[in-house]
Amino acid sequence: MHKPRRLIIGIGNPSRGDDALGPALVERLANAGIPDTEWLTDYQLQVEYLLDLHERELIIFIDASVSAPPPFTFTPIQAREDDSYSSHALSPEALLMAYQRHYQQPAPPAYVLAIRGYRFELGEGLSPEAEGHLAEADFTLRELLCSGNSDDQVLHCDTAKRA
Repeated sequence: MHKPRRLIIGIGNPSRGDDALGPALVERLANAGIPDTEWLTDYQLQVEYLLDLHERELIIFIDASVSAPPPFTFTPIQAREDDSYSSHALSPEALLMAYQRHYQQPAPPAYVLAIRGYRFELGEGLSPEAEGHLAEADFTLRELLCSGNSDDQVLHCDTAKRA
């Protein structure tokens, strides 16, 4: 069975206002016809996700942020231990460290797409500002993922399904 070379993980709670930004973006992009990509969502990262990272060429973690400048940041990350390493919920960097320890090899290249959020109350929907940031992140990530592969060939994405 072919394993897609890219893994995109949306992190957040859809019932907590702007915390839903990660899963909301994954839901939009999963229906966009972007090839060779697996899409996952969860409330938080667990150590078991290191199995999903295996044999990938690119990992992107998408999460809401109260501190990222609007509309979002897209930052490369490296494996490192932090305070989350021994907890039930891991940071993306701690998950990459767990991967390296488990497989005894470097983790795949990884990035965090942190979308600026404002309201995180239980039962809230996305704030109007976050909706705008979500649309900008959607457009940018589609462009990035559809721009080409390692051979600089254009991938065939359905860009008509924009937000």
